[in-house]
Amino acid sequence: MKINSKKRLTEREKLEKRERKRHLRQDRLLNRVKQEFETLNKDRACTAKVEVTPVGEPEHVSTISIAVPGSIMNNAQSPELRTYLAGQIARAACIFQIDEVVVFDDCGLSNQVTDRLNTIQTSEGSTAARRCCIQLARILQYLECPQYLRKHFFPLHNDLKFSGLLNPLDSQHHLRQQSEFAFREGIVTNKPIKGSKAGSFVNVGLLNDVLVDTILEPNLRVTVKMPACADLKSKKIRAKVVPPSQPRQETGIYWGYTVRIANSLSQVFTKSPYRGGYDMTIGTSDRGTDIHDLEPRSLSYQHALIVFGGVLGLEPALENDQKLTVDSVQDLFDEFVNTVPRQGSRTIRTEEAILISMAALGNKLKPVNIPKPFTNFDAIPQSQDTGIKQYAFNEKRTKIDATDALKNAKPVSNILPKLSTVDKYGDMSRFD
Repeated sequence: MKINSKKRLTEREKLEKRERKRHLRQDRLLNRVKQEFETLNKDRACTAKVEVTPVGEPEHVSTISIAVPGSIMNNAQSPELRTYLAGQIARAACIFQIDEVVVFDDCGLSNQVTDRLNTIQTSEGSTAARRCCIQLARILQYLECPQYLRKHFFPLHNDLKFSGLLNPLDSQHHLRQQSEFAFREGIVTNKPIKGSKAGSFVNVGLLNDVLVDTILEPNLRVTVKMPACADLKSKKIRAKVVPPSQPRQETGIYWGYTVRIANSLSQVFTKSPYRGGYDMTIGTSDRGTDIHDLEPRSLSYQHALIVFGGVLGLEPALENDQKLTVDSVQDLFDEFVNTVPRQGSRTIRTEEAILISMAALGNKLKPVNIPKPFTNFDAIPQSQDTGIKQYAFNEKRTKIDATDALKNAKPVSNILPKLSTVDKYGDMSRFD
């Protein structure tokens, strides 16, 4: 009886083993079909038509522009400090979601004759200005540009020699390769298109270029809208070129700032890129009215402009501008405010004034069209990708590894050298 029971048990095990194998084959087959189905759906999504909702001009999101003098660069005492000063202004503009940064020459056209003029490409084309204005504008443009596009738009230049010292903006529109956001910045390539199709290839920071249905000149920076649920590794992605304001209009995301150069204070107002100009102009000075005297949300605007002075304030810019005929600086602005009425220092630097003034004006400004609250944070780089949170995560991981070694009776000395070689300076992925 014992022998028969043993045989029956063995046969049962064989049957169970066959059954398990059959289930494994079925699971593998189902997973393969599921993967093929998902791949097919992603391929269809890559070639799907991208819909863009047109928005009328009265419904455009309200914008904020700041104007800073280029002469503040001359006050820095070394090339490294000049670069870092420009980086501080770029960081302030990104933190407070500034849409436009105007670099104006407060020394006037008469003084430009004796100074060597340089040129730079801006949204208005090639612009000539003094070297301090050009350097400030170039560094601002460099920091705003997504990392994967910098090598295309910014060749080696002496103005960017110390750009490695700068803190990254880590702006919301600086996407990674794996970021599945609906919009991306890109550069038009000269890659030819097969067949008789009309369009252009755009490098948007993915493994493969995307195809747009518009014929564009090569080396042009564009904003494209990606198809939803597309495979980012696919070679068949079909995107659509949209205005740079479209991402913020649709999703509320901050999409960086533009840089403009004005050769005088008057050009800050007259060469505005917005139709009708700025409807709210604010000047900052220690001679202005107390910022606390303004009522909350009393400054309604569609396109606001906030102007900051240089070492000697805004008065020299007025004196050196022959086109301005007003008697005092405060006549140029709708509001002329002092954002630090009880300052302890005799002077406030321009980079400090931007941070202080934007914080003080926060509850005084009232935009006509408020942007949508941005909620799709899962599609853009997260805070744990950068900064102290990532460093704290690495430190916590190190402690956990050492604790596990003690529990498993392994010598900690075998693990710590490996960690020191990998994380000697922390996780460098937090840097741009």
